[in-house]
Amino acid sequence: MDKTKIETLIEEVPKGLFINGQWQEADGGKQTEVINPATGQVIAHVANAGEKETEQAITAAEKAFPKWSGLTADERGVWLHKMADAIRGAAKDLAVFMTIEQGKPLNQAEAEILSGAACLDWNAEEVKRLKGETIPGPTGELLLVQHEPLGVVAAITPWNFPSAMITRKMAPAIAVGNTVVLKPSPETPLSALALMALFDKIGLPAGVVNIVTGDAKAIGGVLTADNRVRKLTFTGSTAVGKMLFAQSADTVKKLSLELGGHAPFIVFEDANVDKVVADLVAAKFRNNGQVCTSPNRIFVHESIQATFTEKLVSAVEQVKIANGLDENASAGPLIREDAIEKIDKQLDDAKGKGAKILSGGERLTGAEFDDGYFYKPTVITGITKEMAIFYEETFGPVLPIITFNEDDEVIEAANDTLYGLASYFYTNDIGRIAEVGRRLQYGMVGVNSINISYPQTPFGGVKHSGFGRENGAQGLSDYIQVKFLNITYKK
Repeated sequence: MDKTKIETLIEEVPKGLFINGQWQEADGGKQTEVINPATGQVIAHVANAGEKETEQAITAAEKAFPKWSGLTADERGVWLHKMADAIRGAAKDLAVFMTIEQGKPLNQAEAEILSGAACLDWNAEEVKRLKGETIPGPTGELLLVQHEPLGVVAAITPWNFPSAMITRKMAPAIAVGNTVVLKPSPETPLSALALMALFDKIGLPAGVVNIVTGDAKAIGGVLTADNRVRKLTFTGSTAVGKMLFAQSADTVKKLSLELGGHAPFIVFEDANVDKVVADLVAAKFRNNGQVCTSPNRIFVHESIQATFTEKLVSAVEQVKIANGLDENASAGPLIREDAIEKIDKQLDDAKGKGAKILSGGERLTGAEFDDGYFYKPTVITGITKEMAIFYEETFGPVLPIITFNEDDEVIEAANDTLYGLASYFYTNDIGRIAEVGRRLQYGMVGVNSINISYPQTPFGGVKHSGFGRENGAQGLSDYIQVKFLNITYKK
């Protein structure tokens, strides 16, 4: 894309806070840098808010709640459809913001943008089907169960999907009548600000969605401590999720936590190797492995290990790592320098304990890579439980191969983790599909498929991967409270 066009887009997007329908600076004009991970260059400065501005945003959301929640589901749905249409109309520009601040290729960024529009459309319609109950009771009494919005919802979103995580939280929240205070990742604020500018342009009522960028500790502390915030929804690391969980205890908030993952990817001996390799490479190098559902431990039946590994290495070596603005890029940079340090540490530990790197295993260098955070796609074999990589999520372009012989053996190994978000396995045996699908301790299971995220299906995990669900009817229900009414009409 033309450099001048990118500079114009960056210049035009608001850099401030959006509170009660107005753009404003942070107190004292404080700002923070936004860095392009492909070049290491500072591309923008955005408002760096703290406690004061967060309290203002909560007040604005609280003020907007009665009127917004008083609209009918149909009326709120009209607004969600307008928001979706605005996103689709600006998808290509929104993708540029995402690529230059987060790194993923433009085609992946645009797909993420459009998935957010689909999420808004789906929730706009599904909220109309959020039914209550009439329960049989004693004569003269009508027993009713009603669904109501919670109030103010705080949403804290991550850098790896800086647009989709916003729409996936915001859509069900405002569909059922809540108002929102959004705190995006400091690494990727432009995607959030560009979305908010669109919603402002279409005239979304003031206070329904507010955005504060800046000091994570200060903003998070206010969001968790304020009794007016009735729900906190967070996507990010397990460590931060546990901290927010603890901080929310005193105000007894409803929580949804979508935390870390360590997905097993199991290849049984009867699987179609060519399809599996293609799916695995597509899944692993989506956002260059920086995905909580990314395959992290590749279990391959010993009888097909040699053939599978040979084909996998060949496919991985065709992956083109480049600046996400390059139309031929398969994957872009990692988000920060510490991501590379973590990969190197895991690989050094594994090699020291007997593992062998078949491809990659080092930082990419050269004119187009030296100023960014690029890493070679990596395949490593001989992984055992003595190695850190068996238990630690990598969040990068590394495929660790582990061999197995028996079904019970691989199910036990796949479940041997604190995490329980996504899992995948490939087989043509219908009995095995039923058995393995039942026994895997994960919130989501892809069987002969890597596709586990749709607006209409629940997304979330178990164990240390968190609780609550996003998407689907279950995701909508996570943003309501249940009220029981006994209407006595006969004395």
